Amino acid sequence: MIAAADNPAPTVLGVLTIGNSPRTWLPCAYVQFLRIQGSEWGDPIADEESIDGTLSTILRRLDEKLKAHLSTAVDITSEATERRASAYPLAALQQLARNAVMHRTYENTNAPIRLYWFDDRIEIHSPGGPFGVVTAENFGRPGITDYRNPHVAEAMKVLGYVQKFGIGIATAQRLLAENRNPPAEFVVEPNTVLVTVRRCP
Repeated sequence: MIAAADNPAPTVLGVLTIGNSPRTWLPCAYVQFLRIQGSEWGDPIADEESIDGTLSTILRRLDEKLKAHLSTAVDITSEATERRASAYPLAALQQLARNAVMHRTYENTNAPIRLYWFDDRIEIHSPGGPFGVVTAENFGRPGITDYRNPHVAEAMKVLGYVQKFGIGIATAQRLLAENRNPPAEFVVEPNTVLVTVRRCP
């Protein structure tokens, strides 16, 4: 939480987990959420929020925002029992959003994580490209993982939001398939990762 016993300057982890106002010291430490009414940039914005605070606050409020915008349709006519369907599986969105919080870079940038929810898709933009053994070629492969922010990853595990098994993307893809969504699409660049999740047909 601090640099050393004789140097009580807070570390990035200290600021993110127990800081009174993390964004004061880490301007990039937030998620910019937009619910866009349409499928194009420039369409009307139905909801927006800058989700900031400590790590646990960001993760909790991000969950709340995802749940608030995720609708469930109930079909009571096509089968003998009712069938409930959602445009996206919540657990898949949680996996992908939490991955963005865990693996983003907190250095040399003021860019937030951006989660843009369009009518036909959700885009999650995470500052920071592949790190360590993870490359653009093996990105998302089960078991291939590295941690740009190992202490942040451990804090998220202790808080109960991740497991650190290296299967988050594979889990999200399986959940999307079970919900009849297309596979998540990744654009991996040196300084950013974009994941796009398209709603089920």
